[in-house]
Amino acid sequence: MIGLGGDAMMSRRAALRLAGTSTLMAAGGGVLAGCTSDSPEAQFELGTPPPPKALKLDRVKAAWSQSFQPGHRWHADGVGTASANLNDTSLFARGTQSARGTTDGSGRQSAIRVRNLPRLDLTGKMIRLIFRVDDTTHVNKIAFYVGTKNLANSFVWQVHAKTGDGASYVQSGEWVTVHLQWADVRAAEGSYSISPAGVPSTTSKFTAMSFAVYDDAGGPVTYRLQAVEALADTRSIYPHGAVSITFDDSYQSVYELAAPAMKAHGFAGTMYNIAEAIGTKRYLTLPQMRTLQDSAGWEMAGHAYATAAHNSGYNKLTAAEVDEDFGRLRGWLAANGFSSEHFAYPHGSFQATSDGKPVDQIASSHFTSARSIISETVESLIPAMPHRLKALTGLNDGTRIGGTALADLTAPGAKLDRCARNGDWLILAFHDITAGKPTSSTQISQAGFATVMDAIAAKGIPVVTVSEALKRFQ
Repeated sequence: MIGLGGDAMMSRRAALRLAGTSTLMAAGGGVLAGCTSDSPEAQFELGTPPPPKALKLDRVKAAWSQSFQPGHRWHADGVGTASANLNDTSLFARGTQSARGTTDGSGRQSAIRVRNLPRLDLTGKMIRLIFRVDDTTHVNKIAFYVGTKNLANSFVWQVHAKTGDGASYVQSGEWVTVHLQWADVRAAEGSYSISPAGVPSTTSKFTAMSFAVYDDAGGPVTYRLQAVEALADTRSIYPHGAVSITFDDSYQSVYELAAPAMKAHGFAGTMYNIAEAIGTKRYLTLPQMRTLQDSAGWEMAGHAYATAAHNSGYNKLTAAEVDEDFGRLRGWLAANGFSSEHFAYPHGSFQATSDGKPVDQIASSHFTSARSIISETVESLIPAMPHRLKALTGLNDGTRIGGTALADLTAPGAKLDRCARNGDWLILAFHDITAGKPTSSTQISQAGFATVMDAIAAKGIPVVTVSEALKRFQ
C-alpha cells in the first residue's frame, strides 16, 4: 500500500474528481495473465456517458503559411523524382490544389523545395506539415530541411520512417498533419550545429526549405504536399516543455512502486485502464484507482474494455466490435466515477479494422484524445492529430531485452534535456514496475523508474496529466 494522504495534490487537480466513468497482450508484446471477463469490478450498470469534448485547435493560427495555391514559388527537385505537378488540382485538402511529386523507385531523394524565401524567424516556433502519401508500401523515410544558401547550411528533421507495422503515423491515402519542434531536430549540415545539450546554433534567418521523400528502391511513391506553416511551439505555454507520465494495462505495481516515487516529487500520472483486468490478480482494484484519482490527482483513462479486444488488437475486429468496446469502456469509466475522455490504443496500433475502418476515426467519436506509442517525433502541446498522440515507450534499465535505454532519456542532450531547453510535450508510456531486474521491454525496475522521476524534477520540467495538457483547447 502506498498510503497516499488525502491532502496530496488537491489544489490544481481537483477537477479530475468527476462523479458519473483470460490473457492480455501488452503494448510492447508482453502477456498479461489472470484476467477474466467475469471480473466483478468490471461489471456495471450501463449508462450513456456524455460525448467527448472536442479540442478547438483552430484557435491556434499560423504565423507564416504556404498552402501551395496558384503562384507559389516552390519547385520539384531531387534525382529521385520521376514526375511532379506543383499545381495539382486533382486532389487537395485546402483551396483548389496541392503540390504532387512521384519518386522513381530508386531509393534516391525526391523533393518539393523553395530557395528564395524572405528571411524566416523560427524562434519559439514549430513547423506544421500537411501532406498525403497515396500508398505507403514503398516509403522508406520522409525528411524536412530548413536552412540557407540552397540548403548548404541546414537543419534536418525526420518526419517519418518506415516501421513495417500497422502503428505507422502515416497511413496510405489520407491527409496527415505533423508538427516539427526544435527538440526533434536530428542533424545539422554546413555551418549549422547542434550543441551537446541539443540546442541548435540558430533558429532564424532561414531562406530555404525542402520536403523530401525517399522510397525503399522497391517501387515508386506518390506524395502530395498541402501546407508548410510556422506556429507557436510548446514554449508559448510551458517555457521548459512538459512531461506526461502515463501507464498502460492497470498493473498493481504502478500503485505500489511507481506512485510513491511520483508522490515524492508532487507528480501525478495518467493510467490507461483495461476494465476487465480491474480487480483481478496483479492488477488495480477500484478502491486503488479511486485513491490515485481522488487523493493524488491522477487521471483514470481507458485502454480497452474486453480482454479479448485488447489481446487481439482492434485491427482484428470489425468496426462495429471496436465501436462497442469503446462504448462499454467509456460507460464503465463514467459509471465508476472516472474521467472518460482519454484513451491509449492496445499495442499502440490505430490502423484499420478488419472491415477497413480507421480505428482512430472510431476513437474520435468516443474520446477527446487517443495515445499511440509512436515516437519518431515528440508530441507538441498543440497536438497535430489528437487521436494519434505520440509517446516514448519501452523505457527500461534491463540488459538485452530491447526497448529504449534510460540514457536515451536522461543523458546530456537526450530527450529530457531537449524538452527542457527547446520545449515539447514529452509523453512517456510505462507498463509494469518491478522490484528487481526487468525481464522484458515493458518493465522497468523500481530504481530505474525513480531515476527517471529524479531526472525530470532536476531539470525543472513540469509534469501534467494528459487532460491537463489538453484542457486549454476544450
